[in-house]
Amino acid sequence: MSSDLKIGLALGSGSSRGWSHIGIINELSKLDIEPDIVCGTSVGAMVGAAYARGNIDKLEQWARSLTKFDVAKFLDINTSMTGFVHTERFHSFLNEYIASDEDNIEDLSKVYAAVSTDLKSGREIWLTEGSLIQAVWSSMALPGLFPAIRHDDRWLTDGGLVNPVPVSVCRALGADIVIAVNLNGDIVGKHIDRAGAKALAKKNNSGITKKITDLVKEYTNLSFFNGDEDEEQPPGLLNAIAASVNITQDRITRSRMAGDPPDIVFSPKLPNIGLLELYRASEAISEGRRCVQRKLSEIEYVMDSMS
Repeated sequence: MSSDLKIGLALGSGSSRGWSHIGIINELSKLDIEPDIVCGTSVGAMVGAAYARGNIDKLEQWARSLTKFDVAKFLDINTSMTGFVHTERFHSFLNEYIASDEDNIEDLSKVYAAVSTDLKSGREIWLTEGSLIQAVWSSMALPGLFPAIRHDDRWLTDGGLVNPVPVSVCRALGADIVIAVNLNGDIVGKHIDRAGAKALAKKNNSGITKKITDLVKEYTNLSFFNGDEDEEQPPGLLNAIAASVNITQDRITRSRMAGDPPDIVFSPKLPNIGLLELYRASEAISEGRRCVQRKLSEIEYVMDSMS
């Protein structure tokens, strides 16, 4: 393939399923496919940042080591009711496995962009310069889990609300060939787990803060750690958030990719990995590798046709 052609990698949003990005990146590397442009939304922005910064192997090792208890330690509740994720622990994680606070996007060896959403206007925001960590965090600020992030006098939230698979960003930044990863292809209706709701129904009326705190505890102990269901009860809070986000992102992804299709698209088959099941990284990474292997002939055809 001509060395003048630039390859763009569009890494989509999809919470825990995003570990499959690691498998895809590693498998593409085996084929000597090294993207020049990396654009990500939400978890795609995080994995893409680790890749562009040279920390992908370090991130993979950590992800594979995660346990259910490790994931539970990232959950917290605060009196401001801004989110469920313990922000200090998450910041420490980003610094250790993604990038330092001093790393800037413009200093990376690859062109990089993270997609976020302006909470006030609903506009799509492309973060292509400045703090790498702030860009990642802004792109991952999923409503209900993370507080919105203040950036350039705007409140930013999860980019998956407007552009779950940022093919358009890769094109705009100069990509001749775009390889996309869509994590939202078969997820609608897959994550309604009833255990959290069953636990919630037992709560007393002892105050909203206590009730939400208890819900988080019971969610971490029950609702994504087992498959018990009670069809007579509504879904738990975080499961309802996850299902709602899944529906939104699925519809937006279909629309955006129909209007601006990538040259190659990988769609990992991981419909049963839930919002916070980060401890299933090995499963997701393996499926990412298989995604690439299933499309070897298509990859070869596209690359040859563009040479």
